Amino acid sequence: MDFWRDTLGAPTKIVAPMVDASELPWRLLSRKYGAQLCYTPMLHSAIFAKDSKYRNEALASCDSDKPLIVQFCGNDPKIMLEAALLAQDHCSAIDINLGCPQAIAKRGHYGAFLQDEWPLLHEMVSLLSSKVKVPITCKVRRFESVEKTVSYAKMLVSAGCKMLTVHGRTREQKGPLTGLADWGYVKAVREAVDIPVISNGNIQCMEDVDRCLEETGAVAVMTAEGNLYNPALFMRQNPPAWVPALEYLDLVDQYPCPMSYIRGHLFKLFHHVLSIPSNNNLRIQLGAANNMGEFRRIINVIKDMYEPFHEGESLWTDTTEANCENLVLPPWLCQPYVRACPEEHLKKMEENSNKQESKRHYEDSEGNQISRKRMKKLRRIGRRPQKLESLQSERSLLKCAKCVNPLGSKCVYQLCKKCCKNKCYIENLDCAGHRVLVKTRREMAKFHASKKNSELIDVS
Repeated sequence: MDFWRDTLGAPTKIVAPMVDASELPWRLLSRKYGAQLCYTPMLHSAIFAKDSKYRNEALASCDSDKPLIVQFCGNDPKIMLEAALLAQDHCSAIDINLGCPQAIAKRGHYGAFLQDEWPLLHEMVSLLSSKVKVPITCKVRRFESVEKTVSYAKMLVSAGCKMLTVHGRTREQKGPLTGLADWGYVKAVREAVDIPVISNGNIQCMEDVDRCLEETGAVAVMTAEGNLYNPALFMRQNPPAWVPALEYLDLVDQYPCPMSYIRGHLFKLFHHVLSIPSNNNLRIQLGAANNMGEFRRIINVIKDMYEPFHEGESLWTDTTEANCENLVLPPWLCQPYVRACPEEHLKKMEENSNKQESKRHYEDSEGNQISRKRMKKLRRIGRRPQKLESLQSERSLLKCAKCVNPLGSKCVYQLCKKCCKNKCYIENLDCAGHRVLVKTRREMAKFHASKKNSELIDVS
């Protein structure tokens, strides 16, 4: 508990590590609105250890961005250690991501898809704990049973974990199947271990924070989506979305980040406004925006549209047409995005499946069943048969000089691509039309080889 109290300052309001979303400008905005501890986005340990540019961008910080925890993902203890040693002077702790449930984590074999490999995780945590000068923490998801979740937490603590974040969902609870996090698992872990435990999941407003701390006994709560839709959550405020949006852009001017990050944040801040059918054009414009001027212009357009309602100069009554009759607050205010429950999603999927089974079947002129896409193509051909015949007759004359394949229209040697590549390889040629550069690359290889040999001779 000394680490949580003395090093971190006993934070209770924490912003989660979020890929492409918890970058420096957003962390600074979150701290302004009451966040007491922030994490970097999840960083790939192997890339971090090898790529200096990736490393410098990932470690971007400033004096007011403290305390900060750097989070890594990976499955190789030695590579994780290498990355942690490079980051240890820039943070208060190193966190190991054992909770990411996304498909990319499954493909890369990290995050929540390591939670069944306890010997590997024990080795990883113990190695980092013994070699890295800052504390090692972990972020995990629960198992189906409380008993296994508690045993999992105890194993990580025995390996050297100094603080544990427990997400009250399983790794299968994601996307439309997210559902509610079960705080009972967090409470069970908190009662079973003697290190600080943070609760993650179901934090959409400050009332959730208070209730979670009381029910779980956790030292703090962590929020991700709740923070993205309302960065002022920890201050019990629901500001008009253009206020944090413009403040965020001011921070981006000072600490630049990729345009995709900015676009993602603005889509979430203005989610409820952009969901209004009449604002679809603004949604399209935001999706196409690729410079700060465009982002500011769109924010100010929204501000000019809704500020009269916010200031009371006009009366907002258009809840039905705006498709926001279920919102507690007007759509221009920062507020949570509440997903439909998994049962509703499964029911909708079943209904769609039944509709697909009753879909109209299409047949060609010979009575063979075909797809709707094929049927549309046949209809287009039927409307312009002369054009098809002219194209077919033109193409039929353009054959490769060595085989029956169609001729590459820009090929220097009047060949298809396969025959062209073979000819260039055998005869040491280039073909600009097919972008086959055998001769050029061979000459470059000879040049570099001779240059290397001359350097070796000079050294000797």
